[in-house]
Amino acid sequence: MRAETQNSVAAIEKSLELLRQRMDWETAAYRLEEFDARVEDPTLWNDPENAQKLMRDRQALVDAMSTYEGMTQELSDNVELIELGEMENDAEVVREAETALSKLQERAAAAEIEALLSGEADANDTFLEINSGAGGTESCDWAAMLARMYVRWAEKKGYKVELQSESAGEEAGIKSAAYKISGHNAYGWLKSESGVHRLVRISPYDSAARRHTSFSSVWVYPVVDDNIEIEVNPADIRIDTYRSSGAGGQHVNTTDSAVRITHEPTGIVVTSSEKSQHQNRDIAMKALKSRLYQMELDRRNAAITEAHEDKGSAGWGNQIRSYVLQPYQMVKDLRTSVETSDTQGVLNGDLDRFMAATLAQDVSGKSRAEASNAD
Repeated sequence: MRAETQNSVAAIEKSLELLRQRMDWETAAYRLEEFDARVEDPTLWNDPENAQKLMRDRQALVDAMSTYEGMTQELSDNVELIELGEMENDAEVVREAETALSKLQERAAAAEIEALLSGEADANDTFLEINSGAGGTESCDWAAMLARMYVRWAEKKGYKVELQSESAGEEAGIKSAAYKISGHNAYGWLKSESGVHRLVRISPYDSAARRHTSFSSVWVYPVVDDNIEIEVNPADIRIDTYRSSGAGGQHVNTTDSAVRITHEPTGIVVTSSEKSQHQNRDIAMKALKSRLYQMELDRRNAAITEAHEDKGSAGWGNQIRSYVLQPYQMVKDLRTSVETSDTQGVLNGDLDRFMAATLAQDVSGKSRAEASNAD
């Protein structure tokens, strides 16, 4: 077996071992039997919400077991084919099996990353907020570029993207924008993006063509499931209505339909600017509950707490990733040291390499400071 093929086999075996550990393979069959017994309980659907959660959890286990077993069998089959082809000097059989192993390695690596998304809210939909920081017009333009980048990323994943609110910059770009991104593991993937993002480029708004540095911040928090109870005391919130400044034309609101909710104890402010005030209240209240739930997750998860504390203000010293377009091309994540010169690919939504590295780092138990010192 060629060295390159041996390396592929080793990589697949490593991914499969991680899958085995993450699903606790030794108890998987027993847990599936328990699920099956509960599914057969005639009183199960007396509580539809718990029944639906049970069915989702069971299907997730079935899918994980099926993926692991299928890939394990496929690895064994192709290794045997290569050994047989080499014994019989059948180059075509060896070549086909090696091609199959190469594709299996890619699928196993993708499954390995998905297996890291096992946090309490990782499977949930997510809210994504982008705010311009230090840098004036440049920063507003950078915020718009980030918004486009994340929308492109979500679309490539097949996720649904809904714009919740947007505030335009005075000359260009946006001051802020909030999106709801819906799809399996949307929060799990995007949670590592919370932080300050730094851009270095020749400014298109500078007549002297000087190099500028701009900052924008990103905040990601999960959409709260319907079965998660978050109580909000009406006395703790202030609801304001105002006229949304939309894009003009048919999109101009003629009534004060936009809604801003302020949670007094925490200072959390959420907004929504759809056409219906009733719809905006509902959207904003869901966003508020999600923010409060995120705070609770932060208290229980030291790694997430550290990430949000480290985010800081949108300026020097707090960035998690740098995007340099001049004098050279480089995007580098400052937490994991993952980097690429394909800046246009990244700005067009090719972000999985950065997200995967941060997920792996979080699972390894390293803090951001430890990861930086180890670099």
